Amino acid sequence: MKKNSAATVTAADIARLTGFGRAAVSNWRRRYDDFPQPVGGTASSPHFALSEVEEWLVRQGKGVQVAAEERFWQQVRSAVDDLGLAQAVGDFGMLLAVGGESPFAAELRELAAENGASRTYEFLLDRFVEAHARRVAITPDETARLMAALCGVRGASVLDPACGTGTLLLAAAEQGAERVYGQDRDPAFARMCGARMALRSGERAPVQAETAEGDSLRADGLDGVLVDVVLCDPPFAERGWGYEELTGDPRWTYGLPPRGEPELAWVQHALSHVKPGGRAAVLMPAAVADRRSGRRIRSQLLRTGTLRAVFELPAGKASGSPAAPQLWLLRRPAEGDALPSHVLLGDFGRVEEFEERVLELWKEFGERPEVGGEYGRGMAIIDLLDDVVDLTPSRHVVQSVARGMDFTTVRESLQSLLAELGAAVAALGSLAEERQGFPMTTVAELIQSGAVTVRQAPMRMEIDGGPVPVLTAQDVTLGGEASGRTSEGDGLVRLQRGDVVVPVLARRLEAYVITEPGGAVAGPHLQVFRPEPARCDPYFLACFLRAAGVGRAGTTNISRADGRRAAVPRLPLEAQRPYGEAFRKLQDAVQILRRAGELGETFVALGYEGLAAGVLRP
Repeated sequence: MKKNSAATVTAADIARLTGFGRAAVSNWRRRYDDFPQPVGGTASSPHFALSEVEEWLVRQGKGVQVAAEERFWQQVRSAVDDLGLAQAVGDFGMLLAVGGESPFAAELRELAAENGASRTYEFLLDRFVEAHARRVAITPDETARLMAALCGVRGASVLDPACGTGTLLLAAAEQGAERVYGQDRDPAFARMCGARMALRSGERAPVQAETAEGDSLRADGLDGVLVDVVLCDPPFAERGWGYEELTGDPRWTYGLPPRGEPELAWVQHALSHVKPGGRAAVLMPAAVADRRSGRRIRSQLLRTGTLRAVFELPAGKASGSPAAPQLWLLRRPAEGDALPSHVLLGDFGRVEEFEERVLELWKEFGERPEVGGEYGRGMAIIDLLDDVVDLTPSRHVVQSVARGMDFTTVRESLQSLLAELGAAVAALGSLAEERQGFPMTTVAELIQSGAVTVRQAPMRMEIDGGPVPVLTAQDVTLGGEASGRTSEGDGLVRLQRGDVVVPVLARRLEAYVITEPGGAVAGPHLQVFRPEPARCDPYFLACFLRAAGVGRAGTTNISRADGRRAAVPRLPLEAQRPYGEAFRKLQDAVQILRRAGELGETFVALGYEGLAAGVLRP
C-alpha cells in the first residue's frame, strides 16, 4: 500500500508502532532537534505526520517498518473524528462483505487482497476496541464458547438481543449454528456484527444472518422471531431500561421485573424468543441471584422448571463488569414436559480452566439430577423455594480442592509448607542500615541502548488446539506452564530462555522469567523483554518490573500496564545478580503461599466436616 502523507500519529501511537514505549518517544523529542514537529492535535497530545516519523526512524537506524494495515488505520484515525469512527468501522465491514464505495475503498480492498477480508476486518475491529476501551465491552472468547456449547447450537437457529460486535454469534457459528439473528441499540455495532457474520460465511461454512438496530427491550426489531437458542450478555445494572413504558408488556410471563432488576427483564425477553423446548444462556451479575426484589420471578423460574442451572464464573468473564458473573441456563417448557425436580448450581469462581469442568458437570446433571461433586450439585428445587430463593452457588456448594484427603494428611502437609515458607522468608535478606540510593534509568532507555530488546505478541491469536504451545497472560499471572495451543503462522514471538514476559492489559505489572521455553510462543497481550546476557540479568529486570507493579496495585485510573515505563537501577551485571536472586526467593514464597492458601482452605473445610460428623474431637 502506498504511504499517505495525511496520516498522523500521537506519541502513544508511535510508542505502540515502534515498541519503544512512551518514555522513549518523549526522550527522542527532547534530545533530537530533527525529530518531526507536530502538525496538529494539542499541546498535551500533539499529532505528528506518520510519513515524517517513519523517515526520521530510518535516519536514526531504528529499523522500524510500519505495516500496511497499521498505516491504513492511522490514515482513518486522522480523517475521522472519534464520534464517527464507529460508523466508519461498521461501513468498512459492509464494504468488505457486500461491496460499496467510500473514500478508503481502494486501500481497504488492497489490504483485503493481501491479508484476506475477514482477517483485515478483525484487525480493524481490534484497533477500534483499543481506541474505545471504555465504550466497547466484549464478551471473553472462552465464555462465548462455553455458552454456545452448553446450549448445543449445531444445526440450530441462534439469537443475541444485545449482540455488540457479534462475539456470541461468531462462537455459535463456529460450533455449527445454521442461522443467526442479532440486535444492538448502537447501529454501528449492529453493522459490525452483520459484517463479521457475512465475512465469516464467505470464508467458511455458510451461515444465514440477520441483524437489527435498536434497543431490544423497548423496540424489538426481531419481534415474532422464535429460535432454538438465545445467547445474551446484556448490559448490567441499567436503571433506565424502560420500566414505566413496559409495565404491561406480554413478555413478563414470570412477573413484572422490578425497576432495579433490568437483568430479569433480559431473561424474560430471551425466553420470549425461544421456541418451546428451546434453550437460553444469559450472563448475569451475581447480585441478581439473591436480591429480595427479584425473589418472585426467581421462584417462578424454578417452579415452572425454566431455570435449569446457575454457574458462578471467574471474575471478568462477562463484558458488563470486572466482577465475577453468573451464567444462567434456561429452557422454555414445552407442552407435556414433566416438571424437573432439581436445578444445577455450580461454583467455578476460583477455577481458571473452567470451560471443560462446567461442561462435564452439565453432562453429569443431565444423566443424574442429584449429582454432587467438588464444583457443583443438583439441588432439589423445593429446598430453594423459601423466603429468599437464594440461587448463589457458592452458598450451596461445599468445595474441597483435595477431596478424599484425610484431615491428618492435610494438616501435616500444611505444617510442612508453613515451615518451608519460614525458611524462604528468613533467607530473603536483612534490612540495610540506611536507605540505599541508585542512579536510575528506565526499561525504555535500556531498550534504546541495546541492553534489552522488546517484542510484542500479536493482539489477536486463534487458540485452536494446534501444535504450538502458547503462554497466555493468565499463565504469567499464575506463574505456570503454557496452557494454550495454536497453529503456525506469521508474527509469532518464539520465547527463549531468559525472556521476561509481562501482560500489557493488567492494571499492575506482573513479570515472569522463561526458564524452559518448550517451543512456546507469547500469547495475545504479552510484552516480551529479552535482556542482552552480558549487560542485563533477566531476574534483576523482572524484579524491578514487578516492584513497579507493586506501586501500581489498587490504582483505578490505569487501563493497562507498560513495562517500558518501569524505573530500574543503573548497575553493573555483577551488582544486578543479588537482586535477581532475591526476586527468585520472593517468587518461591509466592508459590508456597499459593499452595498453602489452597491447602489451608481444604484444612478448614475438612475440619468443619470432621467436627460436624463427629470424627474430630475439639
